[in-house]
Amino acid sequence: MNVQSVPTTPFPDQQPGTAGLRRKVAIFRQPNYLQNFLQAIFDSAGDFHGATVVAGGDGRYFNREALQILAQMAAANGVARLIIGIGGLLSTPAASMLIRQRAALGGFLLTASHNPGGPEGDFGLKFNTASGGQASEAVTADIYQTTRSLSRYLIANIGSVDLDRPGEHRYGSMRVEVIDPVTGYAAMMESLFDFDRIGELLRSDFRMRFDAMHAVTGPYAEEILVRRLGAPAGTVINASPLPDFGGGHPDPNPVDAADLVHIMDGDDAPDFAAASDGDGDRNMILGRGLVVSPGDSLAVLAANATLTPGYRDGLAGVARSMPTSRAVDAVAARLGIPCYETPTGWRFFCNLLEAGLVDLCGEESFGTSSSHAREKDGLWAVLFWLDLQAATGKDVPGLIQAHWREYGRHAFCRHDYFIPDAETGRKIFAGIEGAVGTLVGAQGAGVTVGHADVFSYHDPVDGSISDHQGVRVTLTDDSRIVFRLSGTGTAGATLRIYLERFMPPDGDCSGDAAVLTADLGQAAKDMARLSELAGLDRPTGII
Repeated sequence: MNVQSVPTTPFPDQQPGTAGLRRKVAIFRQPNYLQNFLQAIFDSAGDFHGATVVAGGDGRYFNREALQILAQMAAANGVARLIIGIGGLLSTPAASMLIRQRAALGGFLLTASHNPGGPEGDFGLKFNTASGGQASEAVTADIYQTTRSLSRYLIANIGSVDLDRPGEHRYGSMRVEVIDPVTGYAAMMESLFDFDRIGELLRSDFRMRFDAMHAVTGPYAEEILVRRLGAPAGTVINASPLPDFGGGHPDPNPVDAADLVHIMDGDDAPDFAAASDGDGDRNMILGRGLVVSPGDSLAVLAANATLTPGYRDGLAGVARSMPTSRAVDAVAARLGIPCYETPTGWRFFCNLLEAGLVDLCGEESFGTSSSHAREKDGLWAVLFWLDLQAATGKDVPGLIQAHWREYGRHAFCRHDYFIPDAETGRKIFAGIEGAVGTLVGAQGAGVTVGHADVFSYHDPVDGSISDHQGVRVTLTDDSRIVFRLSGTGTAGATLRIYLERFMPPDGDCSGDAAVLTADLGQAAKDMARLSELAGLDRPTGII
């Protein structure tokens, strides 16, 4: 096997604190760009000599080409076994489970998650460690520093890896194992949920629609929902993964999955619908005339977890990201279990999961999961909701309304303000942080601020501290406004404003969340001075 050491110069655009890179395809295709980032990981994230490594992606444009480069560099850096999903496809939650099951050193996940694909779209790559979860801040800091000083990368001439031929094959000194990742994932789901009663539900007059959004969960959903559980053909739509996701935006939210929302608002709506995103880690749950908010979804799952086989013994604890509604907090208080509030970013849940402190966790951007993996899991959430419907005989609106009667409602809405100039976005957010001390007692748009702070997280497992994780504003009526600058795009900046209004269980909990939180949105826009500083009088998106 011929290994070459190729001279290169560092690139400085990877952000500190991330073990992933998300950029336009055209940027990834620049000479040495992908190679540099891969080599930084090989140099910084552990001893890869003789190791087993997992790899795969969501099938977006450049996925197969990037996997060939990865295989050549893995061989050159001493990897003994590379496990790849057939066709180069591997959902993020399945990859997390596979890393753990095969005792791999880690895994390379080729995905830009919910971002658009195609030649003009986005590509991404991240590294997950042996836990199956995202790399710690210490590891990511090492990777970042290496990207700034890299002078060479290693690559081996092993020929082209056949991604479509299952089985184990040797390429140079490295063995490549091409596997069907769906089978192992389905077996895990069958251990957590009652497939017999879900199958009975799906074979009845119950009707369901699952939108795979031409992304990676299509094959998983077809295998589990249709072939194993007996749902009728056509239950899974947009099931074939496509490099450009069929021209759509593979993000399961009411804006990007508007067609599914429209179906559920129609006279002939099915009983249940759901969608997942590009790499299979997000979910949206819908009932007739209802989109379940991420916070409500996490709370309902936590409140009813003991109805399912995998969680019948109860939960050690729960966790939510700071911007997520506090609905699950009320459930945890009733159950007498801890509820942890973390920054946005799934890696913050990983320590809690590894330490056995929590069993369920979720975040505001339609992500939920449990201790079965170290990533969020879209199809897992869908099966959880199906199992609860089968166990209780209630549909999604029935489960939600029963929950509100028991715990009250945390009406939740997100206002996004896209700011084309990223530097302007950063300055606006810095201004919000700087104004925290003057907000208490402030009045506007009919609301009064009772408390405000810049969120800092103290990890209870390793003692690390993560500062500047968003701004929390609590109003005197216990409503809440949260400001956060998003880091998931590849251009500009998006200021996300999360709005939450609590409605007690003995009151009227009905109404559209966007209407119920409209005054909070106006107050938040004024606090951020968005009209003055960015010329924005209304959100560019409401979710």
